[in-house]
Amino acid sequence: MDTFDAIAQRRAVKHYDPDHRMSEAEMERLLSAALLSPTAFNIQNWRFVVVRDAGLRRQIRAAAWDQAQVTDASLFIVLCADLKSWEKGPERYWRNAPAEVSNFLVPAIDNYYRGRDLVQRDEAMRSCGIAAQTLMLAARSMGYGSCPMDGFDFDAVGKLINLPEDHVIAMFVAVGKGIKEAWPRGGQLPLHEVVIQNKF
Repeated sequence: MDTFDAIAQRRAVKHYDPDHRMSEAEMERLLSAALLSPTAFNIQNWRFVVVRDAGLRRQIRAAAWDQAQVTDASLFIVLCADLKSWEKGPERYWRNAPAEVSNFLVPAIDNYYRGRDLVQRDEAMRSCGIAAQTLMLAARSMGYGSCPMDGFDFDAVGKLINLPEDHVIAMFVAVGKGIKEAWPRGGQLPLHEVVIQNKF
Protein backbone atom coordinates (compact mmCIF):
# COMPACT_ATOMS: atom_id res chain seq x y z
CA MET A 1 0.00 0.00 0.00
CA ASP A 2 1.20 3.50 -0.78
CA THR A 3 2.41 5.36 2.33
CA PHE A 4 0.02 8.27 1.78
CA ASP A 5 -2.89 5.84 1.38
CA ALA A 6 -1.96 4.15 4.66
CA ILE A 7 -1.89 7.54 6.39
CA ALA A 8 -5.27 8.51 4.96
CA GLN A 9 -6.89 5.16 5.75
CA ARG A 10 -5.49 4.73 9.27
CA ARG A 11 -8.27 5.24 11.79
CA ALA A 12 -8.78 4.37 15.47
CA VAL A 13 -10.65 1.09 15.07
CA LYS A 14 -12.60 0.18 18.21
CA HIS A 15 -14.27 -3.11 17.23
CA TYR A 16 -12.32 -6.26 16.35
CA ASP A 17 -13.06 -9.85 15.47
CA PRO A 18 -12.08 -11.64 18.70
CA ASP A 19 -11.70 -14.94 16.85
CA HIS A 20 -9.22 -13.67 14.27
CA ARG A 21 -5.62 -14.72 14.83
CA MET A 22 -2.65 -13.00 13.28
CA SER A 23 0.13 -15.34 12.25
CA GLU A 24 3.44 -15.27 14.08
CA ALA A 25 5.03 -14.06 10.86
CA GLU A 26 2.61 -11.11 10.66
CA MET A 27 3.27 -10.12 14.27
CA GLU A 28 7.01 -10.40 13.79
CA ARG A 29 6.79 -8.30 10.64
CA LEU A 30 4.92 -5.54 12.48
CA LEU A 31 7.23 -5.53 15.48
CA SER A 32 10.31 -5.63 13.26
CA ALA A 33 9.01 -2.57 11.44
CA ALA A 34 8.57 -0.79 14.77
CA LEU A 35 12.23 -1.47 15.58
CA LEU A 36 13.16 0.71 12.61
CA SER A 37 11.53 3.74 14.27
CA PRO A 38 13.99 6.52 15.06
CA THR A 39 15.14 7.35 18.58
CA ALA A 40 17.48 10.08 19.75
CA PHE A 41 21.07 8.85 19.84
CA ASN A 42 19.69 5.50 18.63
CA ILE A 43 19.05 4.49 22.27
CA GLN A 44 16.04 2.37 21.24
CA ASN A 45 14.32 3.04 24.55
CA TRP A 46 10.94 1.55 23.63
CA ARG A 47 9.83 -1.78 25.07
CA PHE A 48 6.89 -3.66 23.53
CA VAL A 49 4.96 -5.74 26.05
CA VAL A 50 2.93 -8.10 23.86
CA VAL A 51 0.10 -9.36 26.05
CA ARG A 52 -1.01 -12.81 24.89
CA ASP A 53 -2.45 -14.22 28.11
CA ALA A 54 -6.25 -13.99 27.95
CA GLY A 55 -6.64 -13.66 31.71
CA LEU A 56 -4.14 -10.83 31.89
CA ARG A 57 -5.88 -9.09 29.01
CA ARG A 58 -9.17 -9.26 30.91
CA GLN A 59 -7.49 -7.69 33.94
CA ILE A 60 -6.02 -4.92 31.80
CA ARG A 61 -9.41 -4.37 30.18
CA ALA A 62 -10.90 -3.85 33.65
CA ALA A 63 -8.27 -1.16 34.26
CA ALA A 64 -9.03 0.41 30.86
CA TRP A 65 -12.66 1.46 31.23
CA ASP A 66 -13.76 -1.95 29.93
CA GLN A 67 -12.68 -1.10 26.39
CA ALA A 68 -13.29 -4.18 24.25
CA GLN A 69 -10.29 -3.73 21.97
CA VAL A 70 -8.02 -4.78 24.86
CA THR A 71 -9.35 -8.33 24.74
CA ASP A 72 -10.65 -8.53 21.17
CA ALA A 73 -7.69 -7.28 19.13
CA SER A 74 -5.42 -9.91 17.63
CA LEU A 75 -2.29 -8.12 18.85
CA PHE A 76 -2.29 -6.07 22.02
CA ILE A 77 0.81 -4.13 23.00
CA VAL A 78 1.54 -2.14 26.14
CA LEU A 79 4.07 0.31 24.74
CA CYS A 80 6.61 1.17 27.41
CA ALA A 81 10.00 2.83 27.59
CA ASP A 82 13.16 2.20 29.58
CA LEU A 83 14.05 5.58 31.05
CA LYS A 84 17.61 4.43 31.70
CA SER A 85 18.35 2.80 28.36
CA TRP A 86 20.82 5.61 27.71
CA GLU A 87 23.16 4.24 30.40
CA LYS A 88 22.68 0.50 29.87
CA GLY A 89 25.53 -0.49 27.60
CA PRO A 90 25.25 2.53 25.28
CA GLU A 91 28.12 1.26 23.15
CA ARG A 92 25.65 -1.35 21.82
CA TYR A 93 23.73 1.33 19.96
CA TRP A 94 26.73 2.27 17.84
CA ARG A 95 28.55 -1.07 17.57
CA ASN A 96 28.34 -1.05 13.75
CA ALA A 97 29.43 2.56 13.32
CA PRO A 98 32.95 3.68 12.42
CA ALA A 99 35.15 4.18 15.50
CA GLU A 100 35.22 7.96 15.12
CA VAL A 101 31.40 8.06 15.16
CA SER A 102 31.06 5.70 18.13
CA ASN A 103 33.80 7.47 20.07
CA PHE A 104 31.95 10.76 19.66
CA LEU A 105 28.35 9.61 20.23
CA VAL A 106 28.64 7.20 23.15
CA PRO A 107 30.03 9.84 25.56
CA ALA A 108 27.55 12.37 24.14
CA ILE A 109 24.66 10.12 25.23
CA ASP A 110 25.80 10.27 28.85
CA ASN A 111 26.39 14.02 28.69
CA TYR A 112 22.91 14.61 27.31
CA TYR A 113 20.83 12.44 29.66
CA ARG A 114 22.64 12.17 32.99
CA GLY A 115 20.87 14.08 35.74
CA ARG A 116 18.06 15.19 33.42
CA ASP A 117 15.05 13.12 34.47
CA LEU A 118 12.53 15.24 32.58
CA VAL A 119 14.53 14.95 29.37
CA GLN A 120 14.67 11.17 29.84
CA ARG A 121 10.88 11.01 30.23
CA ASP A 122 10.18 13.40 27.36
CA GLU A 123 12.46 11.36 25.12
CA ALA A 124 10.65 8.18 26.13
CA MET A 125 7.29 9.59 25.13
CA ARG A 126 8.59 10.93 21.82
CA SER A 127 10.16 7.58 20.98
CA CYS A 128 7.03 5.62 21.88
CA GLY A 129 4.80 7.96 19.89
CA ILE A 130 6.92 7.50 16.79
CA ALA A 131 7.00 3.71 17.27
CA ALA A 132 3.23 3.62 17.76
CA GLN A 133 2.65 5.46 14.49
CA THR A 134 5.03 3.09 12.72
CA LEU A 135 3.05 0.13 14.08
CA MET A 136 -0.28 1.61 13.05
CA LEU A 137 0.76 2.55 9.53
CA ALA A 138 2.39 -0.83 9.00
CA ALA A 139 -0.76 -2.53 10.27
CA ARG A 140 -2.90 -0.51 7.86
CA SER A 141 -0.63 -1.44 4.97
CA MET A 142 -1.14 -5.11 5.91
CA GLY A 143 -4.92 -4.70 5.90
CA TYR A 144 -5.37 -4.48 9.66
CA GLY A 145 -7.03 -1.89 11.84
CA SER A 146 -5.35 -0.38 14.89
CA CYS A 147 -6.10 1.83 17.85
CA PRO A 148 -3.80 3.97 20.00
CA MET A 149 -5.03 4.01 23.57
CA ASP A 150 -4.30 6.07 26.66
CA GLY A 151 -7.62 5.63 28.48
CA PHE A 152 -6.55 3.41 31.35
CA ASP A 153 -5.19 3.40 34.88
CA PHE A 154 -1.45 3.58 34.27
CA ASP A 155 -0.50 2.54 37.80
CA ALA A 156 -2.82 -0.45 37.81
CA VAL A 157 -1.57 -1.66 34.43
CA GLY A 158 2.02 -1.14 35.55
CA LYS A 159 1.41 -3.50 38.45
CA LEU A 160 -0.27 -6.06 36.20
CA ILE A 161 2.70 -6.23 33.83
CA ASN A 162 5.36 -5.96 36.58
CA LEU A 163 6.66 -2.70 35.14
CA PRO A 164 10.26 -2.11 36.33
CA GLU A 165 10.93 0.97 38.45
CA ASP A 166 12.98 2.63 35.71
CA HIS A 167 10.34 2.13 32.99
CA VAL A 168 7.19 4.05 32.09
CA ILE A 169 4.06 3.15 30.14
CA ALA A 170 3.38 5.45 27.21
CA MET A 171 0.24 3.95 25.68
CA PHE A 172 -1.42 0.83 24.29
CA VAL A 173 -1.61 -0.14 20.64
CA ALA A 174 -4.29 -2.63 19.60
CA VAL A 175 -4.11 -4.28 16.16
CA GLY A 176 -6.58 -6.65 14.55
CA LYS A 177 -9.27 -7.36 12.03
CA GLY A 178 -11.84 -4.61 12.30
CA ILE A 179 -15.50 -5.58 12.19
CA LYS A 180 -17.02 -2.09 12.31
CA GLU A 181 -16.02 1.06 10.47
CA ALA A 182 -14.50 3.85 12.50
CA TRP A 183 -16.63 6.93 12.94
CA PRO A 184 -16.23 9.56 10.21
CA ARG A 185 -13.37 11.92 10.86
CA GLY A 186 -14.47 14.59 13.27
CA GLY A 187 -12.95 17.37 11.19
CA GLN A 188 -9.33 18.27 10.60
CA LEU A 189 -8.25 21.84 11.22
CA PRO A 190 -7.14 23.73 8.11
CA LEU A 191 -3.44 24.03 7.33
CA HIS A 192 -3.45 27.80 7.84
CA GLU A 193 -4.57 27.34 11.43
CA VAL A 194 -1.87 24.90 12.44
CA VAL A 195 1.09 25.69 10.17
CA ILE A 196 3.09 28.70 11.36
CA GLN A 197 5.69 30.25 9.08
CA ASN A 198 8.90 31.05 10.92
CA LYS A 199 7.46 32.53 14.15
CA PHE A 200 4.23 32.76 16.11
